Amino acid sequence: MEFQSKAVQMKENVSKVIVGKGNVTDLILTALIAGGHVLLEDVPGTGKTMIAKSFAKSIDAEFARIQFTPDLLPSDITGINYYNQKQGEFVFRKGPVFSNILLADEINRATPRTQSALLECMEEHQVTVDGETRKLGFPFIVIATQNPIETAGTYQLPEAQLDRFLLQISMGYPKQNEELEIIKRFMTDSPLESLSAVCNADDVKGMVKEAEGVHVDEAIMNYIVDIADKTRNNINIAIGVSTRGVINMVKAVRAYAYINGRNYVVPEDVYNLAIPVFAHRILLSRGISDSAHREDVMREVIGQCKVPTEDWSK
Repeated sequence: MEFQSKAVQMKENVSKVIVGKGNVTDLILTALIAGGHVLLEDVPGTGKTMIAKSFAKSIDAEFARIQFTPDLLPSDITGINYYNQKQGEFVFRKGPVFSNILLADEINRATPRTQSALLECMEEHQVTVDGETRKLGFPFIVIATQNPIETAGTYQLPEAQLDRFLLQISMGYPKQNEELEIIKRFMTDSPLESLSAVCNADDVKGMVKEAEGVHVDEAIMNYIVDIADKTRNNINIAIGVSTRGVINMVKAVRAYAYINGRNYVVPEDVYNLAIPVFAHRILLSRGISDSAHREDVMREVIGQCKVPTEDWSK
């Protein structure tokens, strides 16, 4: 495939800054090609903002960052119509959402009203202000971050908004040898500053088009549907995976297979993506409903599903 090498170049470019997080890099690239959005959830200082900026610098596209705070207004995200005295008319000032890669830093610090300003942008790739709808550019991906351990001054993301994210990922702490390498890289200078773009919007469009041609066998589709169905009939789960979640899983496994050099999906693709794509979409019936508990329940569900066995390359 013509543009598949660009995906490899992007992964290599990000690895110049981010050490030992190849799986996270693969998942963010999967979201970009699948046309979805990413929620990075982890404790402070694990590289959430850094990996988002590394992806932004790897693509010759427009990047914007919003620091979410309790006093942030919806118009600070979408833009606003203001009266221009020189022109004698109202003029629209675009907000940061009119970009290709939007970093929503600490998204859970903003009020629900402000968070809701992203819903239309993320789902329909458009913004409606004062009754006028404007399309967003291509590509458009929201990479949001949040701190799971802090509750003071934060607002929990509603289920409807969580469902808009294709993937929820945890960065995790690096291993000792990886942390030593990080120290060496950042001791004198930041490698992010010298990072340059390796692809542009047209390359991303080419990758998206080629990923859409990746073959998904019917047995794989049944495997995905079986996992989703079992989340809806599990005693520990009050609300299971939505139909939107199932559709997004198919898009995700296609993109994941594509960046791994295949033109067909295998069961391992579904297994590797089931927790990042499905876990944040379920609501537990009782007890603590944080990410770790949701992931544990999803592992049980996946273990109950029969894995199809075929020669997927045919």
